[in-house]
Amino acid sequence: MTLASNFRENRAVYTMAGAGDFAVEKIREVPEQVTRYQGRARETVGKYQGEVRETVDRYRYQVRETVDRYRGEFSKYQGRVDAKDLPGAAVAYATHFGTRAVEFIDELAERGKKVVHREAVEVAEITEADAKPAPKPRTAQARTTQARTTQARTTQPRAKAAGQSRTTTRK
Repeated sequence: MTLASNFRENRAVYTMAGAGDFAVEKIREVPEQVTRYQGRARETVGKYQGEVRETVDRYRYQVRETVDRYRGEFSKYQGRVDAKDLPGAAVAYATHFGTRAVEFIDELAERGKKVVHREAVEVAEITEADAKPAPKPRTAQARTTQARTTQARTTQPRAKAAGQSRTTTRK
């Protein structure tokens, strides 16, 4: 197997190519989104700036009362949490996260496989176009040789027509 075929059959290469293609796709969307959100943000800031100040002042007092009330209730619920449940919950979370990560990597690998094969086809087309032999320029010697050959062919029928033939004598 060649190095190129090893790369084409490697899942990590596909995953990296898919991740790169995905990143390029998302980066191309960024300027449009920035422009759109920038206009919305300016409108929203101007619209709600005054309202936010009033709301902050109004709720500041209510938050302090609520915090004081729930501090007492927190100590009651703290005893109900069993430390034995935490490792099981962590394992379940890690397993779920691992499954999602594998699915995402599989998606990137499939995307990368498409990108690699598309690029391989393009490279093959370019290589094929470059491999076609170009007409060779004729050198002076080649032109002279061809002219002599052509001249010899045209003079032989004339000589036979005149009754002359070429003979060779052996010594």
